[in-house]
Amino acid sequence: MPRTLIEIDRSSPEPLYRQVRRALEHGIAVGTFDPGHRLPSSRELSVQLGVSRNTINLAYQELVAEGFVESRERSGLFVNAEMRPHCAVQEHTKRPRIDWRTRVRRYPDADVPHVEKRADWHAYPYPFVAGQMDVTAFPARSWARCLRDALYRPHVFPALQDSVGSDDPMLVEMVCKHLLTARGIEADPAEVLITVGSQQGLDLLGRALLGPEQRVGMENPGYLDARHIFLRTGAAVRGLDVDQSGLRPPAELTDVDLLYLTPSHHHPTNVTLSIGRRRRLVELAAAAGTVLVEDDYDSEFRYHGSPTPALKALDGSGDVVYLGTFSKFLSPGLRLGYLVAPRELVRELREIRRYVLRHPPGHLQRALALLIDSGEYQRSLRRYRTKLMRKWEATCAAVEEHLPWPQGPYPPGGVSLWVSGPSTLDCRKLVERAERDGVLVEGGDIFFFGDTPPRNHFRVGFAAIPPRAIEPGIRLLGRACRELLDA
Repeated sequence: MPRTLIEIDRSSPEPLYRQVRRALEHGIAVGTFDPGHRLPSSRELSVQLGVSRNTINLAYQELVAEGFVESRERSGLFVNAEMRPHCAVQEHTKRPRIDWRTRVRRYPDADVPHVEKRADWHAYPYPFVAGQMDVTAFPARSWARCLRDALYRPHVFPALQDSVGSDDPMLVEMVCKHLLTARGIEADPAEVLITVGSQQGLDLLGRALLGPEQRVGMENPGYLDARHIFLRTGAAVRGLDVDQSGLRPPAELTDVDLLYLTPSHHHPTNVTLSIGRRRRLVELAAAAGTVLVEDDYDSEFRYHGSPTPALKALDGSGDVVYLGTFSKFLSPGLRLGYLVAPRELVRELREIRRYVLRHPPGHLQRALALLIDSGEYQRSLRRYRTKLMRKWEATCAAVEEHLPWPQGPYPPGGVSLWVSGPSTLDCRKLVERAERDGVLVEGGDIFFFGDTPPRNHFRVGFAAIPPRAIEPGIRLLGRACRELLDA
């Protein structure tokens, strides 16, 4: 029972049992009590309110007599489901004394669009959504076993204790030993910070390194949430153009304090930054003292060719900041990621994180460490990569067949396709029109800088959709495109 449901005023002339009865009646009327669940017993209420059981029983007797409550033999007291809709309680109109619109801080990113996600995307027959995963690929049994094992010795203490600002040493070891080495990165535990998703890593970097005097460069089009995070620090943010080889390096980076990149699979187009440009950017950053931030959010999902070394692996000074996440494979709902940076910076970020949320949940950290240590993480990742490759092939074939304009080759990686239509195509209208057929896609205009972004791009995510739904869904999408172009 909510604490605020019943407030006993012992100085009131109104009898205590009448106060209890009135509060219970109010709770029934506003839906606090579910007719399918037993009401609190007289013993429970008497202890909670500090009154006698006789007082509670008198209140219940009146409610039973008037039909608000019914008594079921050997079960207890329940809300009368037939009476509940007829209960009426006079509600007082609440008028806040504070004008919250004038009191809430306005951030510099107030006019920047947001990525809108449908919470019920899984209820649509053709959810070509980006940022979600195939729940059938999640290693549920192995994860449940690791969650259980984390609650027993010797794992229970790091799983359940307040570690203040520290991370689970076992998870940090697994990240260094099994995940970073696969990307050619060498790091010791003092250079690793566990985060609540890679987005928290960006937020911590913004808090530590940016302010109104700093300048940030990022890809255009680029990751919209990162733009919001950087703008909220007060820093000036500008876009650097992207082509088929990734971000085009400027002549110099002397006017950029922090450069944010998604080199493995550019967000949102999925192109891979060429090795020559990677080396050039590392050189420019070293010469200008620019902090390079590499967001390696889904490098595991490359379907053809050899992986390109991480920027962090090419950096001889170790100054590149590397962000990784478990969201694109395991689950975005787990909210776990990691950051690799020089130990002096990690120490500062750890202090900032401590006063924001202390540390990521220890139970989840230890369970994830056990999952990686068991080998099931890598096995599940290989199975999921194979599954995604088949979906990527099916999606590429379907858009080639059904979209009414020539399709170029798509980058062999990532979890979505960046589709560019004729200049007359309006992605906003397409998103609305396709949704009427149960097809969910994402407009691409929001990822561009400027007041008049191009509106002929959209994203087709294929990670979450069932394979059998890909071809019929793209067929409907193609029909919607033809209708809009003909109009």
